[in-house]
Order: sequence, then C-alpha cells, then structure tokens
Amino acid sequence: MRSSLQVRILNVLTWAALLIAAFLTLLPMLWLVTASLKAPEDFFSAPFLPAGDGWLGIGWDRITLRNFWRLFTELDFGVHVVNSAFYASFTAVVGTILCAMAGYALAKHRFRGNRFCTALVLAALIIPGPLLLAPGYQWIWQLGLLNTYAGLILPGLVAPFGVFLFRQSMINAIPNELLESARIDGCSEFRTFFTIVLPLVRPTVGAFLLISFLAAWNNFIMPQIILQSTDKFPLAVAIAQLKGTYSQDYGMLMAGTLVSVLPVIALFLALQKEFISGLAAGAVKQ
Repeated sequence: MRSSLQVRILNVLTWAALLIAAFLTLLPMLWLVTASLKAPEDFFSAPFLPAGDGWLGIGWDRITLRNFWRLFTELDFGVHVVNSAFYASFTAVVGTILCAMAGYALAKHRFRGNRFCTALVLAALIIPGPLLLAPGYQWIWQLGLLNTYAGLILPGLVAPFGVFLFRQSMINAIPNELLESARIDGCSEFRTFFTIVLPLVRPTVGAFLLISFLAAWNNFIMPQIILQSTDKFPLAVAIAQLKGTYSQDYGMLMAGTLVSVLPVIALFLALQKEFISGLAAGAVKQ
C-alpha cells in the first residue's frame, strides 16, 4: 500500500506534467492571438507581444485591431465567414441525419442485400479521397452544378465513415425489443427513428456532427475545384488568398486564421463530451 505522502507526491507530479503539457499545447494558440494584434513592422520584433516601455516591457500602445478591421472592411471577410458557416452547418446537420438513417437501416433492418451494402460501405472507407476528385468533378459538371453550393455539398452528405459509425453504435445501443414495442404501438419508422433511436445515440450524433463540421469547415481542395466565383469561397480558401506574391501581411494572415479557428474551438468545447463518448460507443463491437 502506498503511503499518503507518496500519493500526494504522485498527484503533484501528475498535475505538473499536465500543466506543462497544457502550456505546450496552448503556446501556438497564444502566439496566434498575439501575432494577430501586431502591426506589420512589429511582427518579427518579438516572439509574442511587441517590446516597449510599458508594463512587463511590452509596448501596449502598439497593439492594434487594425488587422481585423481591414479583414472585415477592405476585404469583405464577413462574406466568407457566412459562406463557411452555411456550408459547414448544412453539411454537418443534414449529413449526420442521413448517415444516421443509413446506419439505422443497416443495423436494425434485415433485408436482401444488407451484407452487400455493409461490405460496400467498408470498401468505400479504404478508397483515398484524392482518387475521387476527377470522377466527382465530371459527375458534378454533367449535372450542371459547377459553381454552386449544391455541387459542393452533395458529394459529402453521406460519408461511409459516418454510416459505419452509426451502424456500430446502433447495434449496441438500440434494443430490438424497444423497436418492436414502438411498432406495436403504431409508431411509423420515421417517428421511431427521430423520437427513440436518435436520442439513444446522442453521443454518436454529437461526435459525428463535430467531425463532419470540422471536415467541411476546413475543406480546402473541393471549393477551389467546384467554385469559380470568389464571393462564394469559404473561409479556408479566402485565408489562402491573403498570401501575396511578392509581399506578405503576416498580421492580417494571422487574424484571418484566428477568425477561422475560434468557431471550431467553441464547437469542440460544446460537444467534447459527446465526441469522446460517441467515438467510444461506435468502436465497441457487440
């Protein structure tokens, strides 16, 4: 048995290690925030805040919000924020519902071709995404959906990973007896799905909602292939276009990056419990 002193020492060492790890993890974020508040002439003067005669040797009078002001006035960055918010939110919400429906059908309905569909979903998981760029572009062009958000959203609505994740989660979390009772009581399949099934797999819903939102929010290649109008570009593409050919305003680039990162951080903090428990639930095999 360990003595109380050994337990306290172990706790102190554990907390010290966690604090060091947290500091090292947050250090790049701190640098990003301070870099976005610098003027171009101060960007390389100090690793964080600009040096000066103020408190702690920092030039507080040289900290500026001009980078953010220029983003949303001169470059009309708000349009790209709205584009990303619409694209990522619609893709995440609708994609989550469709993947949950497909996973529910594979997990709890016995029909001819069930095993084949499941094998097809598993096969789709191993196909690298870049291999689908050319056929996906041809398909969207033939449908006349180039330079539209429909052409950008439709190919990613039903992700094989999401279908398989929901299938595994529903196999474990949804008792067949509960579904049979709902059907005996007269519940339709849609009502059973939305009122019984989805609440029982809420952690998986939260996890995949976060995953699909992040994937759409950070999507960089497909918007450049599908969209031609710059006013339709999402945030990831707009930030890349802040880079100049012969000169670079690093402060404004860091400000744009910070604007792109903050919504993702807020969403992850709101759904972190569901994210962890949802992935764990989908990883367990019955």
